[in-house]
Amino acid sequence: MKRFGTQGPVNPEQHYVVPRTAELAEFIKRVKEGRYIVIFAPRQTGKTTFFYTVMDILAVEEPNYLPIHLDFEAYKNLTPADFYNNLTEDIREEIENFYYKHGEVPSEALTDFLENINLTDNVSMLRNFQALGKLLENQRVVVFIDEFDNIPQTAAADFLYALRRIYISRTIPRSPHSLGIVGVKSIEQLNADRSASPFNIHDDFALLNFTLAQVQELLGQYTAEVEQAFTPEVIESIHKQTGGQPFLVNRFAQILTEELDIPKTETITLAHFSEAHGQLLEERNTNIEHLLTNIRKDPRFQTILMRIVSYENSVQFNPDNDIINELATYGVVTKGTDRRCEIVNPIYLHRIIQAFKPIVNGLENDYFPEDTDGFQYLTDTGQIQMEQLLNNFRDFIARAGFRILQVPETPQEFIGQHLLFAYLDQFVTSVNGAMYMEVPTGRGRMDLIILNNQQKHIVETKIWRSERLYTQGKQQLAAYLSTEGITEGYYVVFDHREVPEPRAETETINGLTIRSYVIPVVQERPSSRL
Repeated sequence: MKRFGTQGPVNPEQHYVVPRTAELAEFIKRVKEGRYIVIFAPRQTGKTTFFYTVMDILAVEEPNYLPIHLDFEAYKNLTPADFYNNLTEDIREEIENFYYKHGEVPSEALTDFLENINLTDNVSMLRNFQALGKLLENQRVVVFIDEFDNIPQTAAADFLYALRRIYISRTIPRSPHSLGIVGVKSIEQLNADRSASPFNIHDDFALLNFTLAQVQELLGQYTAEVEQAFTPEVIESIHKQTGGQPFLVNRFAQILTEELDIPKTETITLAHFSEAHGQLLEERNTNIEHLLTNIRKDPRFQTILMRIVSYENSVQFNPDNDIINELATYGVVTKGTDRRCEIVNPIYLHRIIQAFKPIVNGLENDYFPEDTDGFQYLTDTGQIQMEQLLNNFRDFIARAGFRILQVPETPQEFIGQHLLFAYLDQFVTSVNGAMYMEVPTGRGRMDLIILNNQQKHIVETKIWRSERLYTQGKQQLAAYLSTEGITEGYYVVFDHREVPEPRAETETINGLTIRSYVIPVVQERPSSRL
């Protein structure tokens, strides 16, 4: 039986695989046209798997192409001389393996070429590729370079200049006929000296996250083989929570089909999804490790990310800004429809908030009134009384006063949302419920979804911007509740103005009940106002 793969490139013989038919056809079309193509995307988005598939298709369906696969992952710290020495061996092995796999014997001239090939620098590489092209009169060389951003920095520019010269030359046949480069950083980011691009002839190729239809197709392969179905709501929820990120989609499916011990005769439901989702929000898999490592690289990332999460206007997506560009490179933020930054998926949003949330904020013992523990906010049947729970949070912020300014490692402008997240997280965990983020992830709409005892509660939070946006937010929440089939929602707005206007009001909008709060946030210690 096949399985969902999360350890390196997936193999169609062992794993369920999204075919990416349209993308493959477009890429191979560009190869045939002789383009030099680059795919730069975050790690674990399926780039290497995609390249392997392209090579397999060329090897089987296009006998006139000789694909050479190179991998620079281990080359980052090599000297240029050692880099070219290893590159020589890689090219020799790839060509020999190609003929061996096809049960063919290379010509005597090609055998001599392989025995004597010796790349010492970018110029000798250029000459040897030209010679190889002349030997292979009936074949076109296609080179695929994986992990390109690990090329030694001192060799990168000259290496690319040589490839550019090959591309623009009038040599027939041109060798390599086509080139594919895959990595995380872009050519511009690798160009450390900020000079004119050494590779301005390249053709960008976008390898996007899975669409909902592709997630349906992937999970459908499992259902067809095992005869265990997913409810449509589960498939849609997986796509929403992961944003179609390939690793996260496969990891979600892996938990559901292998780790939860769900009988194969049972349909996978939202209850199972909730359990798998809770596990995914707490585990440290390789994808989450990459995320956390990247967002902690620069102290400025926290301020930018929390502003994206918390503010109605977010941050303009400006690819010329080094911070935004780097976060986009790592696959943390993307450009929204309004040209502002968004966190790419709700799972990342949750982990980002958890990463920047203090382990101890010093106010945990003050969440609830003295001699109470929070269980008074449950009904006799175990349902959460959300209005009373949020009333208490409003009162807690008032009781805490200036002490919220003492919460460590938390920017003051985001303290309200930090504390609400921590407060609800502690309570929901204590009653064995689950809490997670929901889309949309930008525009300041941090939607918290609480699942408990077969009930779903939605709490939307924002920072006060204006009366118009406050009113508009209620309408947005009502529209969201309608799509979720829920009749009641909660709207919490934090007011950082010098003269705040606290509010607590319940309204009916389009037949739905909206409980709204405007909660003042202390701006400074009392002594500093004297």
